[in-house]
Amino acid sequence: MQQTKISADTREHAGKRGTLSAFRAGGRIPAVIYGLDKKPVNVTVDEKAIIAVIKANPNAIITISYTGGEDVVIIKAFQRHPVSDKYRHFDFQRISLTEKIKVKVHVKLVGECYGAKTEGGLVEHTMRELNVSCLPTEIPHEIEIDITDLHLNHSLRVKDVKPGKAELLDSPELIVVSVTAPKEEKVEEPAAGAAAAAPEVVGAKGKKEEGAEGAAPAAGAKPAAGAKPAAGAPADKKAEPKK
Repeated sequence: MQQTKISADTREHAGKRGTLSAFRAGGRIPAVIYGLDKKPVNVTVDEKAIIAVIKANPNAIITISYTGGEDVVIIKAFQRHPVSDKYRHFDFQRISLTEKIKVKVHVKLVGECYGAKTEGGLVEHTMRELNVSCLPTEIPHEIEIDITDLHLNHSLRVKDVKPGKAELLDSPELIVVSVTAPKEEKVEEPAAGAAAAAPEVVGAKGKKEEGAEGAAPAAGAKPAAGAKPAAGAPADKKAEPKK
């Protein structure tokens, strides 16, 4: 693996908010160098320089020089701003080129999947990074997985991956990528025997109102036998005998 060189400036105050903000405003990112039983060193690195390294290879071997020393490191961790997504801090871990280290490596899918193209399946990329152990000089830039011959309802597991000289640390049975059938939307059907009756419109033309409490009888209609007249309604006059 090709090594990259960057320079750093040492800083005296670690974690002082006002000082760190001033560094970031000036295009420098606070960082710490640690490991290999040596004393940690607080530094700042040029923002553009470190971003260029990450874009080229996140697992790059970096020779970082600063006042009073030089170390061979890898980027072990970093912090980003939750809103702007800008880098805010880096952890550089010292490494020995003759000792194995553990790192995460990006997984890249290559090829046109048969199960998706021909059989109508969907490619589900479950694991986008794999944990490996290897010498720093043998860290793969990325792990490629060919999915050309992957069929519908089939999958590739960790045990199927070939990471070169690196040793895979994840469980062998974990699924890295699979091809699944599209999910069909279920349409709920009415229960058996349920009538889809139209809603009844009160007062609709031709509809009789039944059992309406206090409803007045239609004009000219005679009340039923024995029924009392409604409150306030005049009683029926008896027919007077003809003289």
